Amino acid sequence: MPSDRQAHLARLYAASALACLLACGVPVPAFAQEVGNLATTVPSGSQMLLAADTLEYNNDNQTVTAVGGVQIDYGGNRLVAQKVVYNRNTKRMVASGNVEIVNSDGTKINSQHIDITDDFADGFVNALRVETVDKAYFAAESAERMGGVLTTFHNGVYTACEPCEDKPDKAPTWRVKARKIIWNGEKKTVRFENANFEFFGFPLAYLPAFEIADPTVKRKSGFLIPSIGYNSHLGYSVKVPYYFALSPTYDLTVTGSGYTKQGFLGEAEWRQRFNNGEYTFKVAGIQQQDPDAFLDAAGFPPSGNNVNSGAAGDPNKFRGMMGTQGQFAINERWNFGWDVLLQTDKNFSNTYNIAKYNSYVHQSSVYLTGLNDRNYFDVRAMHFEVQENTPNDNAAARSGQQPWVLPSLDYAYIPDTSVGGGQLSLNVNTRVIRREDLDEAFNTPYDSSTLAQRVRGIEGESGRLTAEAEWKRSFVTDDGLVLTPLLAFQGDVDYVRASSASLAAIQEMAANPVINTSEDMRSSFARYMATAGLEMSWPLLFSLASGSSHVVEPMAQVFLRPNEQYVGGLSIPNEDAQSMVFDATTLFERDKFSGYDRIEGGSRANVGLRYSGSYINGWGTNAIFGQSYQIGGENSFAAPDLVNVGANSGLETTKSDYVGLFGITSPNGFAASVSGRFDEQSFEIRRAELKAAYSGLPVSLSAKYAFIQAQPLYGFTTDRHEVTLGASTHLAENWRVFGTGTYDLQEGLLVKDGVGFAYNDSCFTYLMTYAQSRDLNTREVTQSIGFNLSFRTLGDFGSSSNGVDTIQ
Repeated sequence: MPSDRQAHLARLYAASALACLLACGVPVPAFAQEVGNLATTVPSGSQMLLAADTLEYNNDNQTVTAVGGVQIDYGGNRLVAQKVVYNRNTKRMVASGNVEIVNSDGTKINSQHIDITDDFADGFVNALRVETVDKAYFAAESAERMGGVLTTFHNGVYTACEPCEDKPDKAPTWRVKARKIIWNGEKKTVRFENANFEFFGFPLAYLPAFEIADPTVKRKSGFLIPSIGYNSHLGYSVKVPYYFALSPTYDLTVTGSGYTKQGFLGEAEWRQRFNNGEYTFKVAGIQQQDPDAFLDAAGFPPSGNNVNSGAAGDPNKFRGMMGTQGQFAINERWNFGWDVLLQTDKNFSNTYNIAKYNSYVHQSSVYLTGLNDRNYFDVRAMHFEVQENTPNDNAAARSGQQPWVLPSLDYAYIPDTSVGGGQLSLNVNTRVIRREDLDEAFNTPYDSSTLAQRVRGIEGESGRLTAEAEWKRSFVTDDGLVLTPLLAFQGDVDYVRASSASLAAIQEMAANPVINTSEDMRSSFARYMATAGLEMSWPLLFSLASGSSHVVEPMAQVFLRPNEQYVGGLSIPNEDAQSMVFDATTLFERDKFSGYDRIEGGSRANVGLRYSGSYINGWGTNAIFGQSYQIGGENSFAAPDLVNVGANSGLETTKSDYVGLFGITSPNGFAASVSGRFDEQSFEIRRAELKAAYSGLPVSLSAKYAFIQAQPLYGFTTDRHEVTLGASTHLAENWRVFGTGTYDLQEGLLVKDGVGFAYNDSCFTYLMTYAQSRDLNTREVTQSIGFNLSFRTLGDFGSSSNGVDTIQ
């Protein structure tokens, strides 16, 4: 322990040495802005702080020596060593003894000996170990620095795997050993010469020379990792992308793909960023060698026929696409964006798996969205494109039946202040829809003697403007009874311009005795709906045991309103209220239709019981059970429309079917629920779903059973039973095996199944999957194999197969 006098002298020497070093113009360490750029970049005016146990200044040898716990801080950079010697004659600084340099961006350099010039442009390092800020690691027997931009590691090792804390000498998952590693700080590249790639410590491949981007650089021009794949229509494929880092704000990726059956596919994607958003633009095209492969596989006629499957006509059929996506923040409340796809045929992007545009149903849209507190605004134009294999003139084709939405608008406003002591909410919705072809999905039997076309959407144009206001306020009595009165009003104005084909189909439906209506399509109309309602609930809290709590809540709703106008007719197109599922989650909805095109009319009461419980051991339960009653007026769910919504819903009778749900959760990862709809007279199951899941180590399991009774009015003449099972297990710390399968009990068919296994750690991921799917009608089997290898900082290699997405 030094005396006070010695400590005082040490500080005096330190100050003297500091003054001398600064006078000599020594830029004491701004070591390694990154290993690939060791040149000093210290902010002007930075102050240097030097601390050491002792300092020695030798006038004869022109050296300054700091010994014992040396720490130098300069411009956000820090050097720690046991000893630092600076030579004024050679202008070199030598640090030795557990040397660690931490630069301002977090990069760490560790060594026992560092010999470096006074401007840190050139230097020599023995037994070097470098840790970059993004956890990439270099080690070498020696390294030298030349020209301020080039660092050469001799007998070096590179990896992006963090060392094992328990076994630091254990080989990482992967590493590259090379006789020479050259890090170019100007070109931002790392070149490996005479390299061996090791996997779990075993040599896997010898690479005479290869080059990667600087791991500290996020954007660097060069080839990206290629991928391979296989498709029965396309053949084997190899995809090779090249990335152009043109600017900090924009870049370009060009990709070439070779298919053994179809030839060369070219892609290019431009990306550009701004302070308030970004956009992308992509083009792709191919001159197909074998376009008939698609028609033959789908059972269509040869290419000489006039069909548009996306592969017909010219034997070297050109197919291509253009797509663009963008999103910009106009300010903190408003956003503007788009997603637009144009292609030569309806199935190109899906067939060739063009990223961002390969979904089976692609929605092109342009939108403007605003959000402020509880207020919301959204306006957008949309078009839906079904990327299917059927020709356009085939009866099953749906491209022309997909609507253009020009536009759709939603606006919701809730005032900050209460109105009449309650909450007022306002909603506005408008839409204009144009369809090129009548959407006649299939013939639907209404009874054994008659058939009628089931029309999902009219050919022509229709528009609607809807405004809705709702007010409600809750009162709580001394006994805990919660009373919530409600008032609501909705008004619509609509117009319809239907084609002659649509009018003929509607007349055919009107002639059906089951539908029993003679209404024609109206060109314009207006309607309204006024509702007065009261909700009553009485939550009762009790405890059966210490630490447990239960809430039982009897609940009833009454809604008084007139009949739905034009109910039971075919006057109003139904575009947004075609989905109709009555279950426990919709029991207490004021309007159970899914959209604005249908309005629930007539007076109705909803009655049920809600329950929730929690236990001291962490388990929880919840349940809902109830029924709905049509207590006055005409039942909207018993009246068909163009899509016959409401049929077989369980609401079409005066007393609805019963609906219920029960669920449990546990602290150990287990959860289960059962829900169903039951006939109001016989209690026969109409619809049921059972789900159970366990998530934990080493096993995760999931199971789902779904049952839907036959719905002939929707075209489902038999019951539907389906079971889906999934499992995943960890074989070891990083290894996992998983699988899933879906079995149709009614058809006796395994609809789809798949298995896979994966390895995952901090620097490497491997995924392998195999999947099968079977068509319910033809029983045709489709198989897919997917795999992916990902080496952190090196890149990914593999295939983007549907098998991977399906199983995962």
